Amino acid sequence: MIENEITDLAARLFRGDGNRSQEKVGALPASVPDKKPITVKVGRETKGRRGKGVTTVFDLPLDDAGLLELAGKLKQRCGTGGTVKDGRIEIQGDQRERLILELEKMGYKAKSVGG
Repeated sequence: MIENEITDLAARLFRGDGNRSQEKVGALPASVPDKKPITVKVGRETKGRRGKGVTTVFDLPLDDAGLLELAGKLKQRCGTGGTVKDGRIEIQGDQRERLILELEKMGYKAKSVGG
């Protein structure tokens, strides 16, 4: 239950309407520290894409709507296309370093995985 509330709060903060969290009865106080930040993984894949590489962002604690919104922001910051498939964000091209920086600015702990 607490994990769902934290995920909901994080999604609202990224949408920019975090002020509503205090209106909600039973909301967690802002001073409650997180146990451990969730590590978002950023990798690169070429399999099944005729040699064209995409950068994937996965292990995000967001629902489908949150993933679509975050994907839109990341695509805009990278200046490229992308999509959301199977709970993963796929950004065209090798954008690993840029995505890690952007995700860290957004408050995620990001890690590069793969070769």
